[in-house]
Amino acid sequence: MAKKAVHFGAGNIGRGFVAQFLHSSGYEVVFADVSDELIGALQQQPSYQVIEVGEGATTHIVDGYRAINSRTHEAEVIAEIADADIVTTAVGARILPFVAPVIAKGLAQRSDSLPDLAVIACENAIGGTDLLAAEVRKGGGPAGNAIFANCAIDRIVPEQHGGLDVTIESFSEWVVDRTPFAGREPEITGVTWVDDLTPFIERKLFTVNTAHAAAAYHGMDRGWVSIREALATPELQAEVRAVLAETKTLLVEKHGFAEDEQQQYIEKTLTRISNPDLPDTCERVGRSPLRKLGRHERFIGPAAELAERGHTAWDLLNAVGAALRFDVPDDAESAELQQLLASGRAADDLAAEITGLEPTHPLFPHVVEVIELRLAR
Repeated sequence: MAKKAVHFGAGNIGRGFVAQFLHSSGYEVVFADVSDELIGALQQQPSYQVIEVGEGATTHIVDGYRAINSRTHEAEVIAEIADADIVTTAVGARILPFVAPVIAKGLAQRSDSLPDLAVIACENAIGGTDLLAAEVRKGGGPAGNAIFANCAIDRIVPEQHGGLDVTIESFSEWVVDRTPFAGREPEITGVTWVDDLTPFIERKLFTVNTAHAAAAYHGMDRGWVSIREALATPELQAEVRAVLAETKTLLVEKHGFAEDEQQQYIEKTLTRISNPDLPDTCERVGRSPLRKLGRHERFIGPAAELAERGHTAWDLLNAVGAALRFDVPDDAESAELQQLLASGRAADDLAAEITGLEPTHPLFPHVVEVIELRLAR
């Protein structure tokens, strides 16, 4: 019997990264999504292309899939999960609690004769699968017949409009924790299996995501439209490199990456996010600033750990200041952030709410200072 994967999230990352890898690995992919438009297009179109750009680029054809609207046909999705080999997600970490009950119902209908279901949340968040597993168990849902494994994903997909074809960079990294599988990892093309996922998650988050966001916020500050144009200016590139020098200090000290290895990773990252074949805007990359200013996210996360280790993090804090000036009214989080800053509340209250830092943390007074500078504008 053919292997089957149920994948939640038919967006660009879902179609262009996760589903493409699963398809290449011989899985029949069943897409589940709440978008009538996306599901309708997938049901009507028998295939789509994943068009790579950059070094070693090629084009992949993804076909043989099915698609189900998980909002209007939940029972069908549950039935697919009940005999699937693997479930993956690419919906955004905040949507996982809404996906979890459907997975729990699928597990409840699963035959005892089937192997445990592999579940991997491919989200841009630390411990995304742990979050999903907790939500599956929250309502008393069965999870004993599933293996939940965290992962780190890295592939740049620029903003795209219309059609199912996905333009994506040729570089990709999908690193998955092998330890929950006890030697029974599913066969997935392109996956790197590791015993300790944390170094890879943090290297990606504190290099790629930090660089991308720093370029976006500093770029918006200076009126640049595209990430590539912003990074082409020596002053702005110097600011981004200074941020990455700070995160490099942390990653080398904490995880034992060789300095040369991490510098090569930085150079590769700057080349990737400057790729002229993957045009991206500062506004798009900078969206959702409240999430990106979170306690364990790309700026505050490494800055806090540097402070705990006795290091300074002035350039990360400078990027935080730029993020606080990100004012895009049609982005819900940007609007909420600007309302918070205009609320008249004290800077220390705002620092605690926006970043989640404890007032006793060594970084906290410096964040308060950054917010005070923003309030004084």
